[in-house]
Amino acid sequence: MAQIRRRGVSAVWPPVDEDITINVCLDPVDFRMGINGLSVLIESSLKYDPFSRNLFCFTNKRRNQIKVLYWERSGFCLWLKRLEEERFKWPTHMRRAGAGQPDRPPVARLTQEQLTWLLDGLDLKQLKPHRELEYRTVL
Repeated sequence: MAQIRRRGVSAVWPPVDEDITINVCLDPVDFRMGINGLSVLIESSLKYDPFSRNLFCFTNKRRNQIKVLYWERSGFCLWLKRLEEERFKWPTHMRRAGAGQPDRPPVARLTQEQLTWLLDGLDLKQLKPHRELEYRTVL
């Protein structure tokens, strides 16, 4: 778990680095589920390894809460953010079926920047960063 400073306030944040994939379940889930229920959902329905270091993000039907589950060295961590008045702009526009697995619920992959935007309440459909350029020197 990382601790970062944003807008002068220290906050606990799910760990994100270049080796971690951020998977977002696009369908809402029953938020009575805890670590055990979500890890079973990840393995059986989403067909991912819950013990990977990747982040798995879920929302409830009202879209006012996000749960992030991840494995960290010796156990699972469950991170929760609840909005008191607003709703998250869930990236349903990124809906795509699982490759070769039609029974698999839709999952989107986000970048670290997109996850930050989502947690800050921004609509990912409206935001598009500049395209990345890669230059090489010709020798």
